[in-house]
Amino acid sequence: EIADRDWSSDVCSSDLTDYIGKAPNTNVCPICLAVPGTLPIINDAAVSLGIRMGLGLHCTIQKRSNFHRKNYFYADLPKAYQITQFELPIAVRGYLDIETANGPKRVRVHHLHLEEDAGKLVHPTTDGRLTGANYSLVDYDRGGVPLAEIVSEPDMSSPAEAKDYVARLRQLARYLDVSDGEMESGSLRVDANISLSNPDGSFGTRVEIKNVNSLRAIERALEYEISRQNRILDSRERVVQETRLWDDSEGVTRSMRSKETASDYRYYPEMDLSPILIEDVEIERAKNEMPELPWEKRERFSNSYGLPAEDAAFLTEQKETARYYEDVVAAGAPPARTANWLRTEVQRLLNDRGLDISSFSLKPDVLADLIGRVERREFSSTVAKDILDILAEEETLSIGEAAKHCGATEGRLSGDALLAIVKKVIGSQPEVVATIREGKDKKGAKMKFLQGLVMKETRGQADPKEVFASFEKLLR
Repeated sequence: EIADRDWSSDVCSSDLTDYIGKAPNTNVCPICLAVPGTLPIINDAAVSLGIRMGLGLHCTIQKRSNFHRKNYFYADLPKAYQITQFELPIAVRGYLDIETANGPKRVRVHHLHLEEDAGKLVHPTTDGRLTGANYSLVDYDRGGVPLAEIVSEPDMSSPAEAKDYVARLRQLARYLDVSDGEMESGSLRVDANISLSNPDGSFGTRVEIKNVNSLRAIERALEYEISRQNRILDSRERVVQETRLWDDSEGVTRSMRSKETASDYRYYPEMDLSPILIEDVEIERAKNEMPELPWEKRERFSNSYGLPAEDAAFLTEQKETARYYEDVVAAGAPPARTANWLRTEVQRLLNDRGLDISSFSLKPDVLADLIGRVERREFSSTVAKDILDILAEEETLSIGEAAKHCGATEGRLSGDALLAIVKKVIGSQPEVVATIREGKDKKGAKMKFLQGLVMKETRGQADPKEVFASFEKLLR
């Protein structure tokens, strides 16, 4: 099939970078496969995204950067070398603030560099993991896809801090439209390096952990590795510098290979690519085009809408959620009530259907209208939640039509209709009524019980004060 393809273009088209979910080795080109005679070119879009991510990390963008060849022989690398930035990366000296148990903490970013991706090893086991596989296959679909590798300084001192750091990197990448940040599909990958401090405060032997594909896995892998290295040191043995694989099913790390150093890779300049030269005007343009960052948006939500920190953090976790929230508020819904609805009822619907907010079909102005009706007591919260469920399934229905579907009426239940329900409840509870009429309900518990039955019968559509007044009139 590959041999029959039309290779008239000597560069990867944009669709070849969309390899998620595709059959192995069907989304490739001559460059992906390192066909003899092919030459690399610099992807301008990748450079622009690298600048944007570097600015998001408060890095200095270098006006000149270049590429090297990183040499190593492995099945997923058809050229036997990787094109990467080594001596002059595109962005240097940045930082990212994280939250810790002791408050905010700044993690320094050493640099961000651009490189090409390798292929992916596929293991023919039931869970797709290396453990238990007798052989491995190679999928080159993602070969040659641009990568941005971010190298942090050793400023994180716990697995929880490392987890939060990666979570914030992912959030930033999504806000900047640099990547979807999906760890499960490989859009975001993490190599965690860990060492235990020596008694004099210096760093001990460093171990690298690969194959961590979720935020929880990062935390679990580091917790296990801390325990493993402590056991080694307690036994007065030496920790070996190596690369280890995380086995998520067993909850352990396994030795993969001895850890290479820069000299092992025999870096030398990539002679087929010219240096990247970035003008001041390009950097300024990139700065001017930067969107509002998540932590900036979170602070604005707290200040402008008066939201508690927890609500602001939830609403700004994804920019799509933040945009939807602001659209609902702009349509007239109260900020605090809208935040509560998004955190509870809307999130419940999304979780039940396995959807993301970007796939939520209910238009912001419709949700704003529904929330407004609850505020005006036209619907109880109970009825409004049922209406929301129906609207999420049948988006062409109006709120009134959805109300009829769930047996509710628009507006408060009052007057003769309410009085009929009150009398029905009185007739169904003769013993309770007798206690009230005999004056034995000193604390009003029996009256509240009857009032609750009416509210349940009316699904919250009655005014509690009117219900109480009706009971007072009929029973006192």
